[in-house]
This record gives sequence, C-alpha cells and structure tokens, in this order.
Amino acid sequence: MLSLYRTVFDGLSRADWLLSSLARFLFAAILLFYFWVSGLTKIGHGLFGVFQPLVGAYAQIFPKVMESVSYDVSQLTFWHWLVVTSGTLAEFILPLLIVLGLLTRLSALGMIGFVVVQSLTDLYGHGGWEDPKTLGAWFDRFPDSLILDQRAFWIFVLLVLVIKGAGPLSLDRALSRRIA
Repeated sequence: MLSLYRTVFDGLSRADWLLSSLARFLFAAILLFYFWVSGLTKIGHGLFGVFQPLVGAYAQIFPKVMESVSYDVSQLTFWHWLVVTSGTLAEFILPLLIVLGLLTRLSALGMIGFVVVQSLTDLYGHGGWEDPKTLGAWFDRFPDSLILDQRAFWIFVLLVLVIKGAGPLSLDRALSRRIA
C-alpha cells in the first residue's frame, strides 16, 4: 500500500505542468469573463469607446471623487482619465494574455496588482471596511467574503502562475522553443 502511495504521489510531484495548466484553466473558467464584463461596463460607444469611459467607470474607480464633483466628469483631470482607461484596458488585456499563456508571469503579476487596487477601492472608496461581509475575516467559518476570502484565492492562483509560469500548453512555451 505504501509503495502504491509513493508511486502515485511521487509522480504528481514531478508533474510541474499540471499546476500551471490548472491555474490557467481555473483563471479562464472563473475570472476571465468576470473581468471582461467588468471592462465592458466601463467603455463608451463605438470602436474607440475604451478611450471614452462612461461616467460609471469613473464612479467605480473614483467613487468619492465623483461624488465630490457631482458626477461631472468634465471636472476631473487627465490623470483620472488615464487611470480609468488604463484600468479598463488591463481588464481586457491581462486576462487574455494569461489565458493564452503569453507573457504569463508578467501578466499574472499585473493582475495581482490590479486585484489589490480593486480590493483597496472596494474597501476605502465603496465603504467595504464598514461591511463585515465584504471584508470578511480569516479563520472564521464563513468562506465567502469578497475581499479576504475570494480575492485571496484569486491572488493565490495568480501567484502560482508568477512562480511556475504558463505550463506546456502556452504561447510562452511555444515561443521559448522557437527562440532556443
């Protein structure tokens, strides 16, 4: 019985490809469309709508600033536009790169930064500190808080990709073979 155990689990410990591939699969299955739909709620109309963010985009990213200017986007600065536009583009580009396995480590690192900023915006800008269900707590019996539970898992999956890379079924691997 011990020999069977060792055979099975020693084989798994050598299967580096499995962890990276599963991390990318789970990212695609769980988070890809979450970020894309979120990005779609921010873009204006037409082909270049991503460069003309909707009022709601500014309200999502800068809730307190928007409230202070009575939701008048014309009172915001170029910096506000740049942050909203960059964030919106990141919601489309970074998840796509992760799913394709292209520049995976860098893209996953960018997504970790994105999730951290998103979480801080939810806590500070949208009042998540005041709502125990949003913030949550570790080592409690509730696994469904938005920040400390769900986003910790998101970051863990992304950290696997930062550390392990994209795995064998990726453009990173295909390009590394062509370059070598």
